[in-house]
Amino acid sequence: MTSSSGSTSWLPWPSLPEKIAGHGRRTFFFVGIISGITLSLGSLATALILADIRAHRKRKKRFSKINKRSKDERSQHNHRADLIDIRAGSVVNGVSGLIGNTPLMRINSLSELTGCEILGKAEWLNPGGSPKDRVAKQILEDAEDEGLLHPNTGSCIFEGTVGSTGISLATLAKAKGYRCSIVIPDDVASEKMDLLRLLGAEIDAVRPRGIVDPRHFVNEARKRAEEFGKVELVGPHAYDEGSDAGIIPGWDGEKRDDLVVTTNAEISANTDEKTVDEMELKPRGFFADQFENISNFYAHYHGTGPEIWRQTGGIIDAFVAGAGTGGTLAGVAAYLKESVAKANQSGSDGSGSAFFGDQRERSIDIVLADPQGSGLFNRVKYGVMFNQTEAEGKRRRHQVDTVVEGIGLNRLTKNFGLGLDYYDDAVNVTDEEAVSMSRHLVLNDGLFLGSSSAVNCVASVKTALRIKREREKNGQLDEETPIVVVTILCDHGSRHLSKFWNDEALTKLDIKIDNDISTILE
Repeated sequence: MTSSSGSTSWLPWPSLPEKIAGHGRRTFFFVGIISGITLSLGSLATALILADIRAHRKRKKRFSKINKRSKDERSQHNHRADLIDIRAGSVVNGVSGLIGNTPLMRINSLSELTGCEILGKAEWLNPGGSPKDRVAKQILEDAEDEGLLHPNTGSCIFEGTVGSTGISLATLAKAKGYRCSIVIPDDVASEKMDLLRLLGAEIDAVRPRGIVDPRHFVNEARKRAEEFGKVELVGPHAYDEGSDAGIIPGWDGEKRDDLVVTTNAEISANTDEKTVDEMELKPRGFFADQFENISNFYAHYHGTGPEIWRQTGGIIDAFVAGAGTGGTLAGVAAYLKESVAKANQSGSDGSGSAFFGDQRERSIDIVLADPQGSGLFNRVKYGVMFNQTEAEGKRRRHQVDTVVEGIGLNRLTKNFGLGLDYYDDAVNVTDEEAVSMSRHLVLNDGLFLGSSSAVNCVASVKTALRIKREREKNGQLDEETPIVVVTILCDHGSRHLSKFWNDEALTKLDIKIDNDISTILE
């Protein structure tokens, strides 16, 4: 605004010199103080901004190698479905096309607290909500490729499971035209049973028992597959004396302990080849046996492992995961160990780019995350399968040793055994540590995870800090190259509302509930 005299008296800055001139030294003094404070605050803000920029540049420099290698690999392997391509524009074939290629995310709070990069592979984003989708898909497709199963024939898939594999099998069974029969322990979270029913699975809940008990849920599932048909085409009794398997023209039966295939087709010594062809359209009983069937191992050796290698660009110091069947840990471990060995030998990460940007020989630690009540920790650490609850006087008729579902075992499975040469360490995780971690993650990262994922995150933090201490002790810690630990985020909290995320249920088990992970960070 301009006054009648033409001056701009209401504007503060043009009139400031005139006002200062009229107030003398005292005004100059106060203006000087204010200016000094303003400049100091400005300098402090600038310093903080510059520090943040430097930290950001370090992280950017660290992972620019990953991004570069990822781009190089996409150009060289453009026939392979990339994560971004799938989510953004590709049309996949049915629900099975959604399985795999899950994101690898930085868990920010854990990364900042440890000074390491804690990365989680978001396997709960598979359509069935867990990495068991990969296993179910591999088992069924392998069986179909071998001619053991034929879609849309009314055949029935049998499995003993604590929930996740059953949900995955039920999901794919409906899509492929199979029935699905699940035998499950009666102490699992009720929402898992509800979901199985909604997916159309036939459910039988049994008391938890040891594997040597014929009534163990796995043994019950096998028994039902055997009883489904009159003839055992594949299984432990395929060659037994008196078996009808050998009378089928062109089929002598296959003796296997890891799965069972039976048929209720009418077969006799006079069965001709035409009848045999028609027999493929008859319903079959199929016992998937996720614990012993090595299709489980190969689902992760050919899928999860290569995805992690590509997503990290080969920059990975440790892989941490729990073991239920052992397939995830063993399959990923085998692939990553072999990839590191090849990269060290060739000086490349497999994409044609320089490996890690230097000539150092790299290594990767494979670490088992094991909940309380499991004997696998002692098997990896000391070579003996033993848990304290197995001690004389402590063993209970019905074992309920942990609130964690999905991982932990007191026997050695074929799938877990395939990785024994690759395991470097094991971390035991208590129920209270898992509960605290889950509450911390939901409050600080917005991650609502299940019990197995929480165990994996606890073990990942402990592993990262152990490696960090070892490198500090040996003078090998490089601030420009932070430690990278990858784990599996295998279950969502929505599958654990009635137990692991139920404070009342945890209180009855005398489990402390808080979000303090300070003891885990020690």
